[in-house]
Amino acid sequence: MGKYVLRRIAYMAPTMFAISVVSFVIIQLPPGDYLTQLASGLRERGEPADQAYLDALSARYGLDEPMPVQYLQWMKGILFHGDFGMSFEWNQPVSALLADTLPFTIALTLGTLLFTWIVAFPIGIYSAVRQYSLGDYVATTVGFIGLAIPNFLLALVLVYLSRMLFGGSFVGVFSSEYAHAPWSVGRFLDLLSHLWIPVIVLGTAGTAGLIRILRANLLDELRRPYVVAGRARGMGERRLLIRYPLRIALNPFVSTIGWVLPMLVSGEVVVGTVLALPTTGPLLLGALRSQDMYLAGSIILIVSVLTVIGTLLSDLVLAWLDPRVRHQYR
Repeated sequence: MGKYVLRRIAYMAPTMFAISVVSFVIIQLPPGDYLTQLASGLRERGEPADQAYLDALSARYGLDEPMPVQYLQWMKGILFHGDFGMSFEWNQPVSALLADTLPFTIALTLGTLLFTWIVAFPIGIYSAVRQYSLGDYVATTVGFIGLAIPNFLLALVLVYLSRMLFGGSFVGVFSSEYAHAPWSVGRFLDLLSHLWIPVIVLGTAGTAGLIRILRANLLDELRRPYVVAGRARGMGERRLLIRYPLRIALNPFVSTIGWVLPMLVSGEVVVGTVLALPTTGPLLLGALRSQDMYLAGSIILIVSVLTVIGTLLSDLVLAWLDPRVRHQYR
């Protein structure tokens, strides 16, 4: 197990370096830069674009330097000073913008992950154990509907139903009276009352997919010879299910720790825009539109690094759960 852990940690360093390079290159691929967008916007509004002012901004942010120099300056600020650069569009440090939006994104991601597991786990087990029953058909139908409905449409439907049933607005993460209030029990409860809509919207597709995966894996394990042998020895069905086939069928649940974050962030871009959430999704979309390179690159970098860390955690838990994973390195 120790050799497996060291090998997985050793893979992280070159992976994160490659991620940082790719993140910076991707945001540099479109022609022009933020100053080009700024000058174009000024011309569209009929305002003169002062070239001296644009040149001063270019020199201030190092936009006149070659791309490798810009990348090295960016990484030097991150590694040694925790400075992700300045946001051109917001005229604020990127770290300040991330401090405002990243906690809500993490809370939404963890809430969605818990919702996905809590719902998919019992339904997937029931669908496998009671194959072709009425409950299995209902779960399968609901799962296919969840996969087919776009996130933004489901978000609009839930907002409309919540307004009709509860008479309140659930757009955003706080009500008007708690928007700028200090943290308290009431503000925390108000946050929870607003987060349930994006959690359900983002978790629906993942829940439906995990139900199908768990059902298929568990059905495959229940037909294995060791399960038949366990029944022949008189082992109870519940004990047999929990001790052997379910433990192996749980592998996809553990694996979701790594890939659920980019999936949620990509879906959260649309859902966050529709529901006016102060999360990194809408912030990233605006940064890509305006070519705010340091803001867009920092969000992509942080999400990618968290994905790598999540993948490491899922691999470690998977190795602990399934001996076949850790034994392959012996």
